[in-house]
Amino acid sequence: MSESSPTPKTFVRYIEATSEDVGQRVDNFLMRHYRQVPKTLIYRIIRKGEVRVNKGRVKQSTRLNEGDMVRIPPIRVAEKTEHDIPLGQMQRIENNILFEDNDLMVINKPSGVAVHGGSGIQFGLIEILRAMRPLAKRMELVHRLDRDTSGCILIAKKAMVLKNLHAQIREDKTVKEYLTLLLNHWPKNKAKIDLPLMKNTLQSGERMVKVDPEGKKSISFFKVIERYKNADLVSVRLKTGRTHQIRVHALSQGCPIMGDDKYGDKKVNKEFKKIGMKRLALHAQYLSFRHPNIENDDEAWMKIEAPLGDDFKKAIHNLKEQMNEA
Repeated sequence: MSESSPTPKTFVRYIEATSEDVGQRVDNFLMRHYRQVPKTLIYRIIRKGEVRVNKGRVKQSTRLNEGDMVRIPPIRVAEKTEHDIPLGQMQRIENNILFEDNDLMVINKPSGVAVHGGSGIQFGLIEILRAMRPLAKRMELVHRLDRDTSGCILIAKKAMVLKNLHAQIREDKTVKEYLTLLLNHWPKNKAKIDLPLMKNTLQSGERMVKVDPEGKKSISFFKVIERYKNADLVSVRLKTGRTHQIRVHALSQGCPIMGDDKYGDKKVNKEFKKIGMKRLALHAQYLSFRHPNIENDDEAWMKIEAPLGDDFKKAIHNLKEQMNEA
């Protein structure tokens, strides 16, 4: 009894996991089948034990096997379709496709676009892409970027492709390189930052990350590209991919990212807007990985570059001009 993308109904449903679902987490499985249901509701019904796999309780991280029977409780939700997504949003993303074939795609995500809907965000990148490519069987995010971060993000169109790319990330076989503008000057001879990070939710509900000995191991490599009067242009390569990792690692050295309204300097950010950039100065510039379905080693290794936005280029130009005037 296999189904794909069912319309949410108000009765108990049973969906059998197919070969396309092997290895997928239960929470992601539910989000794929109930795309308009808020994530908070998905997590709540799992936590309360209302979602069962083969009649047993599960965690949100439980992974499915072929033939597993997933029980889903009654869910009522206002139905939406791809027609609710403005054509302008879809065209904007279409114009930012850096690479696409039958297996995957790489997008130059604009700053300000969340990777998925929820928490007051009606549509995220993945919802827009599913509307743009309705025939893709499994349009899924391979990794994530903060809403305010621009640049390369990888999307899988098939279950086995997603599984392969996730394995590459776990085995440290992908390379993510970012470009950022940091306030102050990066410490000389300080390339590797190896500081554990822990998520912390404030009373207001805002999620913050801090350096904490009890946190998860987090490693970043920083390299200064250019020095300006009171700022540096820096490239960052990630070995791990924690939430807000670059932002917090940069802050730990007294060099917050310019335009960072969460961890940065508010007074400096206000001045930063005057040089042409009104958002977080963090861009995922390069993404390197092995294409899962290309056998030739030379052709399989892909390095995709996301061009800098005009605002980022303008900020760099103006910082250089300030140096020349000094």
